[in-house]
Amino acid sequence: MDIFTAISDSNRRHIVELLAEKGSLTATDICSYFTVSPQAISQHLKVLREANVVTVEKKAQQRIYRLNEQAIFEVEAWAKRYRQLWSERFEKLDGLLQARMEQQQNKPRTQTDERDEEQ
Repeated sequence: MDIFTAISDSNRRHIVELLAEKGSLTATDICSYFTVSPQAISQHLKVLREANVVTVEKKAQQRIYRLNEQAIFEVEAWAKRYRQLWSERFEKLDGLLQARMEQQQNKPRTQTDERDEEQ
């Protein structure tokens, strides 16, 4: 499973947000933030582990989960590429609109334009 599929679920995104905010949490701690069953959270954690979004460290009976920062950097890099692409497109559109406005301002007025303004 890839990163994007793993974080497509709102519960898994919430887990990612919790780990980003708290640093590390046990599975039990993570469960305490949800109303779904511990088994459901366990499945969500498994998906996140398999997609390498989180890492797990076993200490005695506890499993401590942490965010894999490299995975988050990959998502961020992907998003940056598209943000840049859209920024460039919007800049071109702004240029076209500005040119159109300048054309309209420099266009000679006709009698039809004057009649439209009077109404």
